[in-house]
Amino acid sequence: MAHVDLIQYEQASKEVKEVFDDIKNLRKIPDVNNFWKCLANHPTTLKRTWESLKEVMAPGALDSLTKELIYVSVSASNGCEYCIHSHTAAARKQGMTDEMFGELMAVVGMANETNRLVHGYQVPLDPQFRKED
Repeated sequence: MAHVDLIQYEQASKEVKEVFDDIKNLRKIPDVNNFWKCLANHPTTLKRTWESLKEVMAPGALDSLTKELIYVSVSASNGCEYCIHSHTAAARKQGMTDEMFGELMAVVGMANETNRLVHGYQVPLDPQFRKED
């Protein structure tokens, strides 16, 4: 259960409605998801988070699918069930297949395992991995 009420469009302030409308228009969806409805309890956080997300997730040097795959990976590593589901759905809309998801989770699992081993053993960094000045 959420720690705050989900702010529905009908009860939202003008400021919140503007952000909700932008989300709906950009994503071409009829309603915003619960993440945004929770953040609407603090309009400043809602607006800041939405503006940052739009900027970061826009296509750039990395395409939209790659960005969604990274988001799913980090969400899986952080154990955020909500973000795993949300960004898996977004990645599927961008073309992610079941096979791609399986490989992605294999990479995430392997990276987490080897990261823990390196951390536990305190493996010194190889000189060739350092950026030369």
